[in-house]
Amino acid sequence: MNTPANTPEKPAHRRKVPAPRVLPETLAYWQAADEGRLLVKRCRTCGEFHHYPRDICPHCLSSDTEWCQASGMGKVYSLSTMGRGEAAYTLAFVTLQEGVTLMSNLVDCDPARIAIGDPVRVVFQPTDGHAVPMFTPI
Repeated sequence: MNTPANTPEKPAHRRKVPAPRVLPETLAYWQAADEGRLLVKRCRTCGEFHHYPRDICPHCLSSDTEWCQASGMGKVYSLSTMGRGEAAYTLAFVTLQEGVTLMSNLVDCDPARIAIGDPVRVVFQPTDGHAVPMFTPI
């Protein structure tokens, strides 16, 4: 299901991704990404999932939140390809099965063949720091 950052699925033409900025409250998220796992936060008070990971629930403002492993499966909500040729990359909003929407990149695909609503799964791209979750078509 999930692809760890150190597997040889990275094509030679894939652009280099900068290492993420890691804050103490997001460290578990990035460590899980290094292991090929995607985490999201869930509020124990209202039960809502949320992303970007933060300690305070944006729905009810409770500080009683927990990390949950996400399925890593979702659908393309929106996408836009930037640049041209080998410098091109595709930004996407992906809505996970858990209901949260993440901004990420689509990789290992022809973006001209991707449509809103297409199913995708998470993959992890290595950086000079922690791995970064991105998505590829199923």
